[in-house]
Amino acid sequence: MQILRVASSDTRTMTHAPLSYRDAGVDIDAGDALVERIKPLARATMRDGVLAGIGGFGALFEVPKRYKEPVLVSGTDGVGTKLRLAFEWGAHDTVGIDLVAMSVNDVLVQGAEPLFFLDYFACGKLDVDTAARVVGGIARGCTESGCALIGGETAEMPGMYPPGEYDLAGFCVGVVEKGAIVDGRGIVPGDVVLGLASSGIHSNGYSLVRRIVERVGAAGLPATLDGVPFRERVMTPTRLYVKPVLATMKEVHVKGMSHITGGGLVENIPRCLPEGVKAVLDKRCWPQPEVFDWLQREGGVAPAEMQRTFNCGIGFVVIVAEADAERAARVLREQGQSVHAIGRIMARGADEAPAQVVA
Repeated sequence: MQILRVASSDTRTMTHAPLSYRDAGVDIDAGDALVERIKPLARATMRDGVLAGIGGFGALFEVPKRYKEPVLVSGTDGVGTKLRLAFEWGAHDTVGIDLVAMSVNDVLVQGAEPLFFLDYFACGKLDVDTAARVVGGIARGCTESGCALIGGETAEMPGMYPPGEYDLAGFCVGVVEKGAIVDGRGIVPGDVVLGLASSGIHSNGYSLVRRIVERVGAAGLPATLDGVPFRERVMTPTRLYVKPVLATMKEVHVKGMSHITGGGLVENIPRCLPEGVKAVLDKRCWPQPEVFDWLQREGGVAPAEMQRTFNCGIGFVVIVAEADAERAARVLREQGQSVHAIGRIMARGADEAPAQVVA
């Protein structure tokens, strides 16, 4: 038995062995090892404006001087219950892309160029390999979006998360010229709604996805969906629309945009519409990927519920004047996007919904 003498006015003894932070479940060495693993990943995302990134108490960024009246636009989000499938299936390489996409696509809606991104990774016990795979996805998402992974935080909190699980949060800051903010105020009847194809389910509706997968059972799951192995299809990361849309904005006047997340087309498009108008969408104007057909069939999900839960094949919406629609679609296709004219803006009556899907 080790006896520890404590300096005080009276003599006390401790009958327990001394404890370390590692004994309490926090491995500082593992955290340091992760930082070293992710430094080169972060360096690969650097861009103009970064003054100091990974390693300091705060990351420094200078707004590019080409902006005359810069307005900062910020966004934050997570990945949601898609992480449950990542844990169960060991699919840690792409959820970081989802994390970036959920914030940078939101910032893009206002016409902003994403500048930098920070992540928060929290777990009960740090697995350096798993965390590095996740951050690798974050770095890929940042590179594809043209923003710098400038900092972040890894929190190892014993007892807060079950073994093998973690949570993610992301934070993005972008910039737009004050006179170029896209706010939807100029949208009028006759404007065209262009839909950019999603890559799949993206990062919304996974509580329902998981319920359907559980109901079907492992033995009943299809080998493939949309020609891709089932698990890979379900975990396909959220598409990043930043570079194609910013390129289009240089060529065409974009009146409004929506990132199609939770709530689907019917709840997200109205967020960019002014009073007195509605978006009428024709479901026949774009193909619904097989993964959504499968979810609807196996879950017995009503069409209206599908439309307000999932993106159903359209991940981002751009609204332009009719005269600009063909040109905007051409530029977007040149940028590698699959684009469909999915609807029109019409005058809205007092009792009408701001977005309708017709077939």
